[in-house]
Amino acid sequence: MVSTVACQGSVRDAAAFLAVWKMTADAEPSAATLALITACRQQDRASAEQALTQPAVDACFQEPVEGQSALMLAAEGGDTALVQSLLEKGAPWNATDRRGNCAGDYAARAGHEDTFEAIIEAGCRAELLLAALERKSASLSAEPPEGYLRQQLHYDNGGDGGERLMDAESCAVMMSWEGALMQAHAATVCSQGGDILNVGFGLGLVDDAIQSRQPRSHTIIEAHPDVHARMLAKGWADKPGVIIVFGRWQDVLPQLGQFDGIFFDTYSEYYEDLRQFHLALPKLLRPDGIYSFFNGLAATNATFHTVCCRVVAGELARMGISTQFIPLPIDASGNDTWKDVTNKYWQLDTYLLPVCQWDSEEQEQDVQNDDEERAATG
Repeated sequence: MVSTVACQGSVRDAAAFLAVWKMTADAEPSAATLALITACRQQDRASAEQALTQPAVDACFQEPVEGQSALMLAAEGGDTALVQSLLEKGAPWNATDRRGNCAGDYAARAGHEDTFEAIIEAGCRAELLLAALERKSASLSAEPPEGYLRQQLHYDNGGDGGERLMDAESCAVMMSWEGALMQAHAATVCSQGGDILNVGFGLGLVDDAIQSRQPRSHTIIEAHPDVHARMLAKGWADKPGVIIVFGRWQDVLPQLGQFDGIFFDTYSEYYEDLRQFHLALPKLLRPDGIYSFFNGLAATNATFHTVCCRVVAGELARMGISTQFIPLPIDASGNDTWKDVTNKYWQLDTYLLPVCQWDSEEQEQDVQNDDEERAATG
């Protein structure tokens, strides 16, 4: 479970991905602000642009009844140029109305692809900037999530009868509805055979699926003592090819070698932790290997989820790793599924399974550079 740097939350607790902008119902809007809202509602770009030139205009304002902003209304009308003007004026791309919809949702629902893309691009720029500022200020603690590791976890059956792993605050660490996704992840990371690494055991769903594919070796990193004890009690230490490494991945990775397939699915960590794991991939992932991770990034909102996926793919691309997202239909909307669960971390109908591999062009260039270097040193 990993959060973006924009707020304190987690991948599975996706509602915490981005700040929800506070409604300004208690503030009296200026005449220019009201004119802006009216113009955007009426799709009157000229009047909206005129209102934006006024010093008293507030591009962040959300009307108190539905919580709609000028950006949402412009996005609903598909006016990409006006959307760009509002974003440049400081309208928050990630503000949500009282139903939890943001401007990107308005554009997508109305079928305005160009407008949706403009909002996604703005979101990516904002998230990359926030991430850079957070790293520069070192405001994210480098300390491990000791609170989670000290919590007592328990396994039980949910309202739908499926097994789940819960923490002390009734937050779900992992749930059985993820089983089909874990089968798909295992098929992905095991497609080359060889040596497989999984980071985070949880219910053991992906590890069961990995075992069924009989890899040469199967290394599992698990940091929580309760989960580790469960693994031992279930006989995982005696399964063919299984190597259990107890500890935080940040501490144990240096003692490991390289792998043909890697899957990452940890709980109660921040997006920066996922990014740091990605920075370790050059030493972990073999040239023809495949990497994947649980993609619960901001999975309570489709627009936020899209931004997260773009940001991650972009950062991996700069490392020479290409990412393809495979869409899989998923329905975890049943009320029984989330009964007594505090964090409804998945609310979408499509899962985007990431398949990450070293870019072949990058590899060819590296080989060429090595050959040229050897020739030069002759």
